[in-house]
Amino acid sequence: MKLKSNEPFWLVKNGLLHTYPSVDRDIDTELLVVGGGITGSLISYQCIKEGYKTVLVDRREVGNGSTSATTSMLQYEIDTQLHELIEMIGEEGALLSYRACYDSIDTLGRLVREIKSGCGFDRKESLYFAAYKKDLAKLEREYACREEHGFPVSWLDGGEIEKKYGLSGVPGAILNKQGGSIDAFRFAHDMHAYNVRKGLEIFDKTELTEVSHHSRGVTAVTEEGFRIRAKKIIYCNGFESVEIIKDDFVKLLSTYAIVSEPRNGSYRKLDNTLFWNTASPYLYMRTTDDGRFLIGGEDEEFLDASRRDRLIGKKTEKLEKEVAKLFPGYPFRTDFSWAGTFGETKDGLPYIGPHPDFPGAYFVLGFGGNGITFSVVGMEMIAAFLAGKSHPLDTYFRFRR
Repeated sequence: MKLKSNEPFWLVKNGLLHTYPSVDRDIDTELLVVGGGITGSLISYQCIKEGYKTVLVDRREVGNGSTSATTSMLQYEIDTQLHELIEMIGEEGALLSYRACYDSIDTLGRLVREIKSGCGFDRKESLYFAAYKKDLAKLEREYACREEHGFPVSWLDGGEIEKKYGLSGVPGAILNKQGGSIDAFRFAHDMHAYNVRKGLEIFDKTELTEVSHHSRGVTAVTEEGFRIRAKKIIYCNGFESVEIIKDDFVKLLSTYAIVSEPRNGSYRKLDNTLFWNTASPYLYMRTTDDGRFLIGGEDEEFLDASRRDRLIGKKTEKLEKEVAKLFPGYPFRTDFSWAGTFGETKDGLPYIGPHPDFPGAYFVLGFGGNGITFSVVGMEMIAAFLAGKSHPLDTYFRFRR
């Protein structure tokens, strides 16, 4: 499955950072991680830290799937609002999920410092604003819910929003104090390089044509006929997991993004804030660490890569109009535009843990706008699973919930 189109900004910006060989021999290991994006890099880090002999494989060059197409906004807010998630799964599960995502941003910051990554990690606030006046009542309810449960939020009215950000025509918003941004492609590569120094073996451009799952372990066969035998396999292959899992568990979407030319400090007023709104599908915006402005959205159901790619020009025009309407005082000229395939679940939560049809396997599949923070949460969960322990989020992130 092709996950992205054209050349996303992050690929061009970073160039070729690290390359790895394809599998050229039979391999025996304790753990096999499938997927070399940011999720695979984080889970491999945890596996190596726990002392397991670990091998990672990717069907393309590492980081060149969804990790290269993401807008890399770090938010604790899940695509499902907190008060709605409480109604769906109960207060305990909803708060555990939100707080785990909240803490994951702090964890990610520590990891960036530990591996000395040049990924441009930056702390930011997050402004969740009403797209329409009719959304205000629901947004105010969400604000009250977050405040009640101790999340650091404040309410801004339209006048305050326009004065602070130059964001026009917005009736109200929740300002969240916990958020961040990152170059996920660069971070994944930096994490892989760190993991390799600690003992991880990485093989990219390696297609697995067959995987035999059994209680004693797994055997994976590559397209070249080599065998990888492992005690456990951990799938970190995101939306490509639909190729092997037959459950109807995620809805695939095409999403679009554009990023401006650098503007010599023109966006400085926006640098400390992430922006997203209550529209369906929602818009999401942020600045980059090299002085650009990025906007994404215009999601629609994913049907096939060709159709998705043909829409890039049309979607670019629509996103440009949104920038001009919301931020009329800022210059914007598109420098890069691209599309990616992402997905949403019925409750906005990921799928992390075992699947009844795949003995000897775990999945770490972070969907929606919180893919990166869910992957950080997955590190702790995988450590528990490998140690034969339960985790407080097991029930809420399990398959067939």
